[in-house]
Amino acid sequence: MIVHNLRQWLETLRKENDLAVIDIPVDPYLVLAEIHRRVIDEGGPALLFTNVKGTPFPVATNLFGTPRRVDMAFGPRPEQMMKSLIGAAETLLPPTFSALWNERGLLKDILKVGMKSVPQHEAPVMAIKVTENPLKDLPRLTSWQDDGGPFVTLPLVYTESPSKPKDHNLGMYRLQIYDDNKAGIHWQIHKGGGFHYAEAEQQNQALPVSVFLGGPPALIASAIAPVPEHLPELLLASLILGGKLPMTDNPLGGHRIPAEAEFAISGVVPPHERRLEGPFGDHYGYYSLAHDFPVLHVKHMWHRKEAIYPATIVGKPRQEDYYLGEFLQRLLSPAFPMVMPSVRSLWTYAETGFHALTAAVVRESYSREALVSAFRILGEGQLSLTKMLLLTNRPLDLSDFRETLEAVLERFNPASDLFIFNKTSHDTLDYTGNKLNHGSKAVLMGIGRPIRELPRSYTEGEIPGISQMAPYCGGCLVVSGASYENDPGLAQQVMGYLKARDTAWPLVIVVDDAEAAAATQTSFLWTVFTRFNPATDIHAAADIQHHHLSYKLPLVIDARMKPGYPEELSPREDIVQTVDARWSDYFGK
Repeated sequence: MIVHNLRQWLETLRKENDLAVIDIPVDPYLVLAEIHRRVIDEGGPALLFTNVKGTPFPVATNLFGTPRRVDMAFGPRPEQMMKSLIGAAETLLPPTFSALWNERGLLKDILKVGMKSVPQHEAPVMAIKVTENPLKDLPRLTSWQDDGGPFVTLPLVYTESPSKPKDHNLGMYRLQIYDDNKAGIHWQIHKGGGFHYAEAEQQNQALPVSVFLGGPPALIASAIAPVPEHLPELLLASLILGGKLPMTDNPLGGHRIPAEAEFAISGVVPPHERRLEGPFGDHYGYYSLAHDFPVLHVKHMWHRKEAIYPATIVGKPRQEDYYLGEFLQRLLSPAFPMVMPSVRSLWTYAETGFHALTAAVVRESYSREALVSAFRILGEGQLSLTKMLLLTNRPLDLSDFRETLEAVLERFNPASDLFIFNKTSHDTLDYTGNKLNHGSKAVLMGIGRPIRELPRSYTEGEIPGISQMAPYCGGCLVVSGASYENDPGLAQQVMGYLKARDTAWPLVIVVDDAEAAAATQTSFLWTVFTRFNPATDIHAAADIQHHHLSYKLPLVIDARMKPGYPEELSPREDIVQTVDARWSDYFGK
């Protein structure tokens, strides 16, 4: 089934009894978000709020908040086609008649990929034009109590390179609504829209920007896909859609517009203008802090008749972005060996905010080839923002992190297989570094045959300063004691004590609550990898040998909350009580 637009998707969900319609008035300030969070925590349905205070537009959320909904939205065809495309690349280069004939079905599908023009009168998004105070009637959705204001949380932000208009970017960059005409645009480092703006700013030019809301689910997926810098997202959207993407011209000038979108906002971002944007409770599970970002000046907006406003709520994993991210990783994973031939498979972990942790199965056809793969991964597009990279040449399911970590810990030699690179770039949303966009990276390699048997239960007695101990997996012990503020040297002390006792545990992680952190893969990944900076928080004895740091076991990671880290997200208690009291009213139960 091809889903062409948001309302078709909602109707499909309605027929599947996977849509809850909330007709009573709901406040977009905190209340709507709290309802959404509870429903997604329970694996509940998509939500359509038809009576949102302060706006004439219904709000749809939780559109992709379960694996089943993602499967329904996209089906198996995009993944199958991607695998076929990658497989055909070998047989069609160089092209022969027999090879082309054998792949004729695939070539027919390829001919369906692209854009098609739709006259303005046939484009639903062009039904209504708003030129005066274009943002005035949009829902003012605030998700968390310390957010800097209302945000547009599912915007598809379209830009083109000033020098190469065919080089476009469709990305999902949050917008903070300042007033009826202006919004802050959160272009993070190493994002395509940010590159276009930097190019325009260097020429002292304003950058035209279009923001689309709604349309086919394929358009939303392509906007968050970590595709190589110059791969057109609109082309990917067409591939996922399974047909040409309908586009229409804007009679007021500017970019072409997806005909099936709900809203299309047009404006410019002037050069050298910045305004405080944030804080914002983001998908890392913390508040990203307020910083100066570019400002979008909105000129006009088009929207459908009875337009529906799509939104999402982000926070501690697992949220809606987790399920979309899993789909996109499955979709794009066959392409990694083509782009990086020594990389057999690769996985980034949504529970860590994606950029904090990546693991890969790599080729080791000669000694230390894995290190070549590490540099290749860390130099590839958004993967360059990876904070911790784990490598092994043992084939396995990388999405199972316990198995992945055990495979590395069984094999890694601390004297030669751990590399820490300080003073590197850092994901904008990761505040574990010493300043915004700055931090460090670590590469941990476990290659070849196992060289140690991993312990699975702790039997070595008490550890001074430690009150809780819980194995996460073989070889990885999670411990907790005093907070960082009360004992900043605890991790170093634990490392020294366990090294003196010749511990059997190669990896020990200090957290604030060991039992909670080790309970599940989600809790472990989120707690650990969002709370340490490799250069400052990995503790191990080491020698310097010819400019190489040769480490000794154990490795101890300090993953406690530290001064300067943003606050963990939690709902406001009075909002929780309000939603508790009205729950049966919302859902008629």
